Amino acid sequence: MRNAVAAPVVPVPEPPLQEAPGPRRARDDRWVAWLFLAPVLIGFAVFYLYPTIRGVWYSLTDYSLLNTPTFVGGDNYADLVTDGQFWDSLKVTAYYVVLNIGSQTILALLLAALLHRLTSSVVVRATMLLPWLVPNVTVGLLWMWLLDANLGFVNHLLGIFGVDNKAYLNSPDWAMPSVALINTWAYTGYTALLLYAGMLQIPAHLYESAAIDGAGELRMFRRITLPLLRPILALVLVVSLIGSFQIFDTVAVTTKGGPVGATRVIYYYIYQQAFTYFHMGYAAAAAMALVLILGVLTFVQMRLLRASRSDLT
Repeated sequence: MRNAVAAPVVPVPEPPLQEAPGPRRARDDRWVAWLFLAPVLIGFAVFYLYPTIRGVWYSLTDYSLLNTPTFVGGDNYADLVTDGQFWDSLKVTAYYVVLNIGSQTILALLLAALLHRLTSSVVVRATMLLPWLVPNVTVGLLWMWLLDANLGFVNHLLGIFGVDNKAYLNSPDWAMPSVALINTWAYTGYTALLLYAGMLQIPAHLYESAAIDGAGELRMFRRITLPLLRPILALVLVVSLIGSFQIFDTVAVTTKGGPVGATRVIYYYIYQQAFTYFHMGYAAAAAMALVLILGVLTFVQMRLLRASRSDLT
């Protein structure tokens, strides 16, 4: 038997030691974020920040568009305190805000609840949005013709029920309620859709559980819908408050501040001071005062409605 020759053992080289990988360096994407934010920031600076700073400066000057602004300090603000027309325009505006927000919010809540509980038709939602898409000047002209004392369709329709013709936009008692109802017609559909979007976020099982317990639609609306809708409702009320204080075009088209100042809201008062009497510095001071008033009202409203907290947890 032939002796087996053992094969030589070839040593296997060990793999070289590799250093443990260190932590990956995070990529800095902040410049990309600033790049995307740049158009918005530029637009804000050009159309909001710069006009605001310029408005503050003009409010401290005597300026009439025809002369060089002369610094007068706080004289314009001192004159505002004793200006009866300024305070009267604020009262007229507050009256309009109560009428407009009250009627608009109640109707919008009703329409949103009907949409939420009865139908989800896209056609119905699009139809509700149509008045909001019409320019305010067109809305004002349309309703000025509809409310005409002699040829208006509204007076013709009310005459069927024995109501005498009335010049609603020329009556000191009816002019402001008429303007408020015009804007309620124009904005209720948009407000209702905002509230409807908020209602869609409420879990359906809450309504199902309440229905099993025997709760009716009205009780579910009070105990489920309204509490859980509070953040959206707060947003709608704040936006409606600011928008109502800024009413101008409907008044400018229909009543021009009349009759006897019954519809001279604060925005129309500022417009008159600036472009009718050329008191640009005084008008700027009134505008800055309005900004302060709106800021305080918005802060109070947000705190009272607890807009940052929701019961949906």
